Amino acid sequence: MLEFEWPWLFAALPLPLLVRWLARPAATHQAALEVPFIDDFNDPEHQHTFESTSHVFLMILAALAWLALLGAAARPTWFGDPIELPVKGRDIMMAVDLSGSMQQEDFILGNRRVDRLTATKAVAGEFIKQRAGDRVGLILFGTQAYLQTPLTFDRQTVTTLLYEALINIAGEKTAIGDAIGLAIKRLRNKEGDRLLILLTDGANTAGEIAPVKAAELAAQVGLKIYTIGIGPDKRSAGAFFGMLRGTRSDIDEKTLALIAKKTGGRYFHASNTKELSRVYELIDSMEPIESDARVYRPRQALFYWPLGAGLILVTLILMSLSYRDRI
Repeated sequence: MLEFEWPWLFAALPLPLLVRWLARPAATHQAALEVPFIDDFNDPEHQHTFESTSHVFLMILAALAWLALLGAAARPTWFGDPIELPVKGRDIMMAVDLSGSMQQEDFILGNRRVDRLTATKAVAGEFIKQRAGDRVGLILFGTQAYLQTPLTFDRQTVTTLLYEALINIAGEKTAIGDAIGLAIKRLRNKEGDRLLILLTDGANTAGEIAPVKAAELAAQVGLKIYTIGIGPDKRSAGAFFGMLRGTRSDIDEKTLALIAKKTGGRYFHASNTKELSRVYELIDSMEPIESDARVYRPRQALFYWPLGAGLILVTLILMSLSYRDRI
């Protein structure tokens, strides 16, 4: 669609007529007697016709030139059809524990008992599918941490690779610090909001870097970490006056909570599938997807076309005046 950025300039179209009217010469009195010259008898009718035609031609060229120059000054622009740009989201890295303890079948999914990893796959997979506009990556860790999927908008691929993860494929121990360190390496040079969602059912038992130290490094690069401890509540006998006290399997809640606090995140515990789903819902609400889509309309400046036409017309006018003076 053609639009003019400064259409009000077309109000100057009658300006040349106004100038001509204001600058018209005053009436002069001619002498009653003229002395004839021989040139006055050289076909006066033909001379008058030529001058009249030339005058009309020049006036038309001048009008067109003025219109073209005004059109160029009004900045004509061609706007294409609106194009909806992708929503700018967050960079989210998912870190999932594949250590041996994740094979304990103490979760219920679809009225059947499943292991912790299967429940995690089902809940985290749904979370990934809902993060339209975000780039999502996947880190799997056990004794070692490795990048399964780099950041990508292809959430289906991330979900598929999460579903294909196997327990103990990265070793039987738990390297929480290394998983955080790998996430820092992949996210530190990115711009915008960056999140790490780390899920584990145990304490750090392997790796080259301590979890708290890794959290401090994450805070320095602006990486927010949400930690999730997964595992059912247990009741064990305590020696505190013969009473029972509660524990949560082998989860190092103190360290996970400290990791989240240092990076501006939050720690959650999920003892069953329903609670795990609720945790991901809370994270989804705390880190909402930007809902306002941006629309871009391609634009192309067209002022050089009327400007070029105007300059050509001005050149023709000057050439015509020069030619008429030589006759």
